[in-house]
Amino acid sequence: MKLQRRSFVRMVMASVAVLGISTAVYAMTVQPVVIDLTTSGRGMSQVVTVENSFDRPLPVELRMESLDLTADGVKATGRDSGELAVFPPQALIAPGQRQNFRVQYVGDPALARSKHYFVTVAQLPVQTNDTQSNIQLLYNFQVLVSVSPDGAKPALKIGSVEIGKDADGQPAPVITVSNASAAHGYLSRGRLRIVQFAPDGRELLSKQFSGPELQQSIGYGLIGGGQTRRITLPVRLPQTTGRIEAQFTPEG
Repeated sequence: MKLQRRSFVRMVMASVAVLGISTAVYAMTVQPVVIDLTTSGRGMSQVVTVENSFDRPLPVELRMESLDLTADGVKATGRDSGELAVFPPQALIAPGQRQNFRVQYVGDPALARSKHYFVTVAQLPVQTNDTQSNIQLLYNFQVLVSVSPDGAKPALKIGSVEIGKDADGQPAPVITVSNASAAHGYLSRGRLRIVQFAPDGRELLSKQFSGPELQQSIGYGLIGGGQTRRITLPVRLPQTTGRIEAQFTPEG
């Protein structure tokens, strides 16, 4: 089957807080993938570094969009609120070189609670003079940017824990995490302990997750300001009856 002369296939890599996926792939490396900003002072901006691991120049463009919080995490709105600025918005990165992009909050300094955005690092298509058909694989990386009110700290708390089911229909602990603060927090920035007891009081299972282990298994676990989330933990429980306890200890 003949291909058109220029076809572009876009591969979107959602390397964000919620997923905790590494950004090292064939096209480029983007670091960091999670950014926390404040509404004033030095914390208003941070640098995102893009490295070109291609053997040819890499044209990239940075695009912003606001996020809505959901019970499962975040949802892209497709709208740029104008509350973030990026310098420069585009760049052509030479092979093996890096380019720094400064992301800065320029919105209302009097936030009632944290706001969240995706900054997408998008590889741009390159027009060639080739007479033969070709396909260009274009990589996108999404950086999660969160802005919290100045001076506010997250207050994550386990509200409830129950025996639910994982994606395979097997018994797993389901926790409800609430955040009474106006500032967002991350479940992966702390330790989580799960204990299951049999109906007669015997301890059946005890499992503790460190922050890095949580990040690898459930992602960063973003909990927005004033938000409550239900999260199914990657623990296979020995039985469907009994009692579950959960304890969360923030880092520091």
